Amino acid sequence: MTYEVAHGPAKTPRRARGVLARLADVSETRFWAYYLLLPSLVVILAVVLYPTLWGIGLSFREMRLNRLDLGTGFVGLKHYRAMIEDPVFWLALRNTVVWTVGAAVGELALGLAAALLLNRELPGFRAASVLILLPWFLPNVVAGHMWALMLDPRLGVINDMLVRVGVLNVYKAWFADPDTALASALVVEVWHGFPFFALLLLAGLKAIPNDLYEAAAIDGAGAVKQFRYVTWPQLRTIVVAAVVLRVISLVNSPDIILILTGGGPGRSTLLLSLHAFLKVNKEFNFGYGSAIAVVLFVLLMGFSYLYVRLSNVMRD
Repeated sequence: MTYEVAHGPAKTPRRARGVLARLADVSETRFWAYYLLLPSLVVILAVVLYPTLWGIGLSFREMRLNRLDLGTGFVGLKHYRAMIEDPVFWLALRNTVVWTVGAAVGELALGLAAALLLNRELPGFRAASVLILLPWFLPNVVAGHMWALMLDPRLGVINDMLVRVGVLNVYKAWFADPDTALASALVVEVWHGFPFFALLLLAGLKAIPNDLYEAAAIDGAGAVKQFRYVTWPQLRTIVVAAVVLRVISLVNSPDIILILTGGGPGRSTLLLSLHAFLKVNKEFNFGYGSAIAVVLFVLLMGFSYLYVRLSNVMRD
């Protein structure tokens, strides 16, 4: 008995052929790229845009979990009017400006100095470029508690050293004095954040061709002029991007302040982001807290636009 096996191409069902034919037709059109981007767009809308719009909408509603009798209805600009009349809001806004400008300028200056130093080809500087990043590796909670212990008025090693060298007569409670609390917290923040600038600026320095420095030296430019006309123009784009990212982080992350002072003493270190956090988590006033967050959002958007526009980096 013999068996015959017929070999041939597998037949595609008619419905499958129809789907494939339609996909082939669509792939030839200019809308194919939009179809491929559609899943990512849906994720962005779900994860980013929807919570943002929901938070903005919440700022126009009453939402207090400890006052359910007030309901959750639409209240319009009530929270924004209350914000304008609230002296605590303006105090927190002033502290936020001082905190952000002081930390950003201090971190940029210290990071630039560290990057220029580490850019030199000297023995041991490769290891130093890693060690200098240690403050950035520390979580904010660890860094905050570490400095709180070092500046402790009873056990702090920094107070002990300052008393021994004669700078202080007695141990000082740095975070309990309204005159020194914000400045002391700024020192901690600058120490913790300057490696961010150092790392980015060091990478930018490594990318500058040596030919530019050689040409400047031939023209008689010294170290100062080389930095002014060669180094700084090459680093300007990196500086602008780093400052914008760091300012956003400083404004939105009050964890160092929360650990060191909690906004005190007497609201002398209260920031807008911390003010919104306390309104939501202590007073359960989600509407007012959302209004503060919306104001922060608008201020950050305006700052980012104006800073990039005035720096002229987009024209280069």
